[in-house]
Amino acid sequence: MTESECDAFLRQIRIGTLCTLNEDGSPNAVPLWYEWNGEKIRLFSSRDTGKVRRLTNDPRACFSVEDPVGVPEAWVTVEGTIRILNRGGKELAVKLAKLYYEGEQRTQTVAKWSKKNDWVLLELTPSRIRSMT
Repeated sequence: MTESECDAFLRQIRIGTLCTLNEDGSPNAVPLWYEWNGEKIRLFSSRDTGKVRRLTNDPRACFSVEDPVGVPEAWVTVEGTIRILNRGGKELAVKLAKLYYEGEQRTQTVAKWSKKNDWVLLELTPSRIRSMT
């Protein structure tokens, strides 16, 4: 993909897979909602999760997004390091809930998540982006 094709692909509403490293160096993969702002992959998490603990120990990560089976193959992977920020996680969680959910599920999730105060923002800064169409 060209840079603009990668950008358009990552801006679509999709679920990606975040790969972090366990203490023994083995990989740990988790599917997550995300936002691509043209420069970074942005994710949210509760502060006390395994992924946040793993990233605190080792900020290296990879994020992979792909099209489903049944359409021409297309994917993008973003490799780099993640910064854990104390601000912005709740706002991103609520913003993405409004995009990924509809109807009553959206309303209930936004109300519930708006009350939580333990969110963190995860920002993946790319060191390498690979893609295929």
